[in-house]
Amino acid sequence: MTFKKLTEQRYSVRSYTDEPVSEEQISYILECARLAPSAVNYQPWHFYVVAKEEDKKKLQMCYDREWFRTAPMYIICCIRHDEEWVRKYDGKPHGNIDIAIATEHICLAAAELGLGTCWVCNFNSSLCRQTFSIPENESPAVLIPLGHPSQDAEHKAKNRKSTDEIVTIL
Repeated sequence: MTFKKLTEQRYSVRSYTDEPVSEEQISYILECARLAPSAVNYQPWHFYVVAKEEDKKKLQMCYDREWFRTAPMYIICCIRHDEEWVRKYDGKPHGNIDIAIATEHICLAAAELGLGTCWVCNFNSSLCRQTFSIPENESPAVLIPLGHPSQDAEHKAKNRKSTDEIVTIL
C-alpha cells in the first residue's frame, strides 16, 4: 500500500468490536511510535497502554462518551516536559509537536493493520494524571482508543482544503 493510500484509508473510528488487539499488533504499533522523529531526537514521550478492565473504566471517567467505551484498549500519549527540546530563539517547547508525530505514527500503524483509532484531546487530563499516578514531569496529551472497527463504524468522507488553499510556493 502506498503512503497516500494509507492516509486515505485512516479515519476516526468511534465504534469498535470487542475483538482484542493482539500482543503482536500492539508491539508493532508501539515500535512505530518509538521510531517517530522528534526535535533534536530527544523523544520526550511516554505511552501508557490501558487494557485491564478496571483501568479502562478509570480512563473512561476522564472522557465520558458512549462510543469511547466500545474500544477494547487505549493508549495514553504523554509529553515528558523535562525531556522536550526548547528552541533557543523564542523559548518555544516542541513536546506538543513531538507527541503529535509519535501519536500519528500510532494511528497510521494501526490503520495499516486494519485497526481503528481516534484522536481524543478533549479529556480531563488532570484526572487522568491523578488516576494513573502519572509523574509531574509528564502531561497526558492525547488518548487513543484502539481496536477493530465495528461494521457500523461511521466512515465519513474526508473534507480537506485544496492544496492551493494551504500551500504557497515561494
